[in-house]
Amino acid sequence: MTTENDLIIQARQFQESALAEIYDLYSPGVYRYAVRLLGETQLAEECVADTFFRYLQALRSGGGPADHLQAYLYRIAHNWITDFYRRQPPPSLPLDDEIPDVNQDMLKNAVQSFEKQAIRRALMQLTAEQRQVVLLKFLEGWDNETVAGLINKPVGAVKALQHRALNTLRRLLVPEEE
Repeated sequence: MTTENDLIIQARQFQESALAEIYDLYSPGVYRYAVRLLGETQLAEECVADTFFRYLQALRSGGGPADHLQAYLYRIAHNWITDFYRRQPPPSLPLDDEIPDVNQDMLKNAVQSFEKQAIRRALMQLTAEQRQVVLLKFLEGWDNETVAGLINKPVGAVKALQHRALNTLRRLLVPEEE
């Protein structure tokens, strides 16, 4: 198995097998990350395609990462998603006062869809760094050290971002008892 540093060196030489291995290795995670933030598979596919396109552009101009390739690709995807929401804020979902008569499965699916949208809207209210920490830690399963390497902050700062993000999400998603 080729190490990440070997892949980076080979990619800088535009070895097709290395570029294909990088795509095969990292595109599923970048896609999952994008779907969770964007909520649409088509947009997530566009994000992944543009992420790897930007990586190739960086290589062509002599740039790209010297190490931490995975973190570099996630940063590109994160920036793409942030730019997307700057151009077009997520739509608000109007709710009808009455729910039509539907069977239990359809109602359950509707509730789950509504909950996902509420979580996605709450995530978008976090700062970009808080959102990135939460998604990478809890949805991608990254450890604090890896997340810290991605956002160029010490591990203590990652823990602080996580703490503030979770408090904000709790405030936004869990109704206060009166």
